[in-house]
Parts: sequence; structure tokens; C-alpha cells
Amino acid sequence: MTRPQTHDAAAHHLDITDQVCPMTFVRTKLAIEKLTDGALLEVRLNAGEPLENVPRSVTEMGHEVLSLDPDPGAPGTFLLRIRVR
Repeated sequence: MTRPQTHDAAAHHLDITDQVCPMTFVRTKLAIEKLTDGALLEVRLNAGEPLENVPRSVTEMGHEVLSLDPDPGAPGTFLLRIRVR
């Protein structure tokens, strides 16, 4: 699920590569709740369940997934960019 990149830099970053489901989504949700509408959050997550569940859950919450791309510096890790709504 790759979407066009935006040129806006994410002001907020979250690394959940050391977490397992369901904590991956819980940590992401808590980070989103601290942000205002329109804020950009970049989440670093692992392949597998986090990659499947976190983007879907964020979308179901009504936020916008801007992109989901492999992290070039870490095989098996992805960068999820979210616009808070």
C-alpha cells in the first residue's frame, strides 16, 4: 500500500519496532490523541501484524494514511505517515 509521497515533513515521530500487537496500535493511538488536526505523524513499524493492523486501524479511526514505504535503512521495517484528522 504505497501512496504518493508528500513533501511535508512530519513533526512527530514514533518508533514501535520494539512493540508487539496489540501494543503497536495502542502506542500509535496514544500518540495520535496528543496531536491536533492536520498534524503529521511518522510511525516506524515492523513487517507482519503491525504492518497489517496499524494502517488499517488508523484509517478506521478516520485519520489519513499518506504513505507506507519500506525504511531504506532497515530491512523489514516500514515508515507509515499519517495526517491526523
